[in-house]
Amino acid sequence: MEKTLRYIATQWPMHDYPTAKKPWSPERLLAEIQKAGFDGFTARAQSKTLHLASKAGMTIVGNVDIGNKAEVRKKLTEFRDLGALYINIQLCDHDTPTEKALPIAMHVMEEGAKLGLRPQIEFHRDTCTETPEKGYALAAAYKKATGEIMPMNFDYSHLAIIKQLNYTVFSKRLLEPKGREILAPSPMLHLRPFNGSHCQIPITDGRGGLSLEFKQWLPFCEDALTVWYKDKNWDSYRVVVPEQGPVGSGYGLSCFPDVWEDIVVLNNEIKKVWKRISSKGKTTKAKAKR
Repeated sequence: MEKTLRYIATQWPMHDYPTAKKPWSPERLLAEIQKAGFDGFTARAQSKTLHLASKAGMTIVGNVDIGNKAEVRKKLTEFRDLGALYINIQLCDHDTPTEKALPIAMHVMEEGAKLGLRPQIEFHRDTCTETPEKGYALAAAYKKATGEIMPMNFDYSHLAIIKQLNYTVFSKRLLEPKGREILAPSPMLHLRPFNGSHCQIPITDGRGGLSLEFKQWLPFCEDALTVWYKDKNWDSYRVVVPEQGPVGSGYGLSCFPDVWEDIVVLNNEIKKVWKRISSKGKTTKAKAKR
């Protein structure tokens, strides 16, 4: 099976872009993400651009907060009706204990299966998975209860700053065995470049090149995607979200380059990484057949 990635643009960084007085219309945003080579779009269910992307036949990925069982079916159904397969779930709150989060996570997966969806619990700050320890505890509890690996979406930028890691040990610390077990079968990955002190770093350097910090992050990106490539149990496709936060969100700072232009560069650089990994994999398979 051809191992295919779909590259998904996200609504969040385009808030008040390019200016608060004259932001892009939903139609303009859709046209720009298509022009930039994205395959799909992710946003909250209320996003007009998400609805337009669905009508245009793009890959739709849901993004939603869930804090209790009662809201699960309604929120998932909204994305099902838009044609989504994968749903990114930010689950509960920072102070939700594992024993309380577990039945909600299990209900998310049960309802998702009934609706033909693939929900993924995201590693994210201010949720019940805000640290590696909390996320892995929930995953372990889920596996004990169901015998299965819990579907999870890694956003490593949150975990790296919690541990304040030097870029030379990103892969060693973030792709440890229990993390790889969850990452390998996951169909979704958020890729916001980071370093050990900053959840988001600029992609370009303002002089037409890539920033030093981004170059230091790229080997980790390749290592994480290589874990994916080596997994034998692929669906027809997996999705990556090249992500940057807007200025004013706390992620993007006023001294950063243009957020959309950086996202386009990021998307293209991730494509290069995947092409390199795929080429190596095909060469290795060809040699093995000789």
